[in-house]
Amino acid sequence: METTTPTQLPSLDESAAVKALAALAQAQRLRVFRALVVAGPDGLTPGVMAEQLAVAPSALSFHLKELAHSGLVSSEPRGRNLIYRADIGQMNALLAYLTEHCCEGKACGVVAAAVC
Repeated sequence: METTTPTQLPSLDESAAVKALAALAQAQRLRVFRALVVAGPDGLTPGVMAEQLAVAPSALSFHLKELAHSGLVSSEPRGRNLIYRADIGQMNALLAYLTEHCCEGKACGVVAAAVC
């Protein structure tokens, strides 16, 4: 699924890219992922995320499981809590996959449409 060289981002295969995109294709999961990206390497506990995002702990648990299964989020036990973090390398690998396979390796740009 993932290969790494010292000078290169991890690369995703199509299956891993689809898993990551599917995980982000739900509004609450996207909000959770964004909160973790903003939190940076310190991460967040589920309790803090539930409070920040006004989401029930059981729903949050489901969303975190989906994000972790996709590889976009990791967790680490710290005392009695779990600390969740966005996997920035996996996020960058997904962006690289989209750029390489959807824009033929070129910078993606939007062409302004002619106004009728």
